[in-house]
Amino acid sequence: MLMMTELSAASTTPNNHVAIIVATRMFGWVMLALTGAFIVSNYFTFWQGWPGVPKLFGDLGLFGISAPKKDYSATQAWLQLLVYGVAVVLPIIWTKMSPARTLRRDAEAIMAIAVYIIRASFWAILFIGLADMVISFLRVEGVLAAAVGQDLAQELGRSRFRGAVVHMPLFAAGAIVAAIMRSSLGFHWLAVLVVTAELFIVISRFVFSYEQAFQGDLVRFWYAGLFLFASAHTLFEDGHVRVDVLYTQFSSKTKGLVNAIGCVTLGLPMCWLILIIGFLGTSSIISGPLVNYEISQSGFGMYVKYLMAAFLGIFSITMMVQFISYFMESIADWLDQPGARIRSEASAH
Repeated sequence: MLMMTELSAASTTPNNHVAIIVATRMFGWVMLALTGAFIVSNYFTFWQGWPGVPKLFGDLGLFGISAPKKDYSATQAWLQLLVYGVAVVLPIIWTKMSPARTLRRDAEAIMAIAVYIIRASFWAILFIGLADMVISFLRVEGVLAAAVGQDLAQELGRSRFRGAVVHMPLFAAGAIVAAIMRSSLGFHWLAVLVVTAELFIVISRFVFSYEQAFQGDLVRFWYAGLFLFASAHTLFEDGHVRVDVLYTQFSSKTKGLVNAIGCVTLGLPMCWLILIIGFLGTSSIISGPLVNYEISQSGFGMYVKYLMAAFLGIFSITMMVQFISYFMESIADWLDQPGARIRSEASAH
């Protein structure tokens, strides 16, 4: 039924709209694939010791990048560049092979990717926050060795060990749970958990005169996730603040054009800027803490500071994906294609 609807829509699409639709779909899927290629390439660069594409460009004298001072594996660098090439070619081929797909269907499919990443991240920070809080509590009270043994207690005091052995499996568990439980993104319960954790601090401080660094770390950890992960969902719901006096008076077609231009000129460049600056090198704002499993200097606090740096990367990736979806949907609105989503005018201010 869906395929027949798409074929019917494609057959009734004006000829002057076909080129716009094809170009929009190509741009959106290529941008999405390049985001994935960027993540894969940087994983091999920072965690597997591969040279990275910039060194190859420097060796070739391209883009004003200085030549690398040390020898590197040209084969690995070319393979990383090939990943980007595949990320451009495959979406174009796939778009050509699926001419009947509508912009709205592509927008929904891409939005589903952002929703899954957000849902998986929420479950992951729930599991990691609770587990790390328990470990930190046992350490500060001096009973961790009695609970797990002296050797394991010492290892859990090392951020690299705790990150690799405790946090990463819990992150994988969050991804699995997110794939199974698709009913909710978890914004409501995470907000409740933030309030509950803060209430626990108030009660323990003023009633029991007890306060430790890990308590504040847990609140910041969950609140950072709530704020950064919810941004893409808020964009989908059109709930971000709009400071203007003109937009609300526009027709739906004009709103679609304005939104599409905003996605391309403001939204996507912002996300790419965060990712590029965040992964420039081993000391950058995102890659640096992740590579070194950076923690706070609060003694027996939670070992999650490096994950909070990763939140910024997740924020930019989910916003990138959602901006691509929003761009496609906005072009569909501009072309006055059927199936427009009804948005609440009261959601944006």
